[in-house]
Amino acid sequence: MKWVYAMYLNFRISKYSVVAAVLIITTICFSVMYSGFYPSNSQSVASISSESDTKGVELPIVMYHSMLKDTKLQGQFVIDPAKFEEDLKYLKDNGYTTITVSDLVDYVYNNKKLPKKPIMLTFDDGYYNNYLYAYPLLEKYKCKAVISPIGYYSDLYSKSTDTPSPSYSHCTWEQLKEMQNSGYVEIQNHSYNMHSQNGRLGIKQKKGESSDKYKEAITQDISKAQNTFKEKLEYTPQAFVYPFGALSDSSEEVIKALSFKASFICEEKINVITKDKDSLYLLGRFIRTNQMTTKELFNKFQ
Repeated sequence: MKWVYAMYLNFRISKYSVVAAVLIITTICFSVMYSGFYPSNSQSVASISSESDTKGVELPIVMYHSMLKDTKLQGQFVIDPAKFEEDLKYLKDNGYTTITVSDLVDYVYNNKKLPKKPIMLTFDDGYYNNYLYAYPLLEKYKCKAVISPIGYYSDLYSKSTDTPSPSYSHCTWEQLKEMQNSGYVEIQNHSYNMHSQNGRLGIKQKKGESSDKYKEAITQDISKAQNTFKEKLEYTPQAFVYPFGALSDSSEEVIKALSFKASFICEEKINVITKDKDSLYLLGRFIRTNQMTTKELFNKFQ
């Protein structure tokens, strides 16, 4: 009950304004759901001991959403890009290495090593400002991140001829492809259009909805997203990121049946990754708010 997504106050009127308004309203649902370094393809991934392989590797995951320079639009889920840069500097100075879902899958399934102090940076929803502000900083600091776009909005804004707005636009498929090809961004599934379904919070089961109808509904949506990623990005996501962190008793059954090897929720916790495949599901994440300092954020991991 403590998070309020206060953003998007002054965007220009266009044929996409209604869509943006709907998105803003549904995003407020976040408020009810939340109670280093120097990575590159050539970096050393040495070196966790056999003891770590046995006991597991601790993995903090940070959850970002949107970032804007206008201080009037910043809030719980909208941070200043300068804060993101401060986070990246901290990671570099303190020996962290950013990793992706593929690194986790390789560790669990293919016996690859993880770096000594791994951390994962994730961005939900695929806002255009991730491309505009976060992506150049990832390149600058040679850092990796996982971006999970909403398929419907990437479709929508890929068709738009309007100038994209940092306040509300979403990444186009071309922008997502560019970031993916850079090696600094990995794309994962955040549903095709499960952020604005009447009577449903994310992919959570509706009250009175039968189990069969529920599984059919979310399977169709998530599969549509997977097929769209394959078509537009020539890539198949390996992880599902729960919209609003909302799930029901049978949600994970569907996610596993769809061959996802990992899933992400919004519970703040340090994850322990072992050789057990189930350790990759229901991964918790720490929300990065604009109010906290970089030191306050990373003190949660100590």
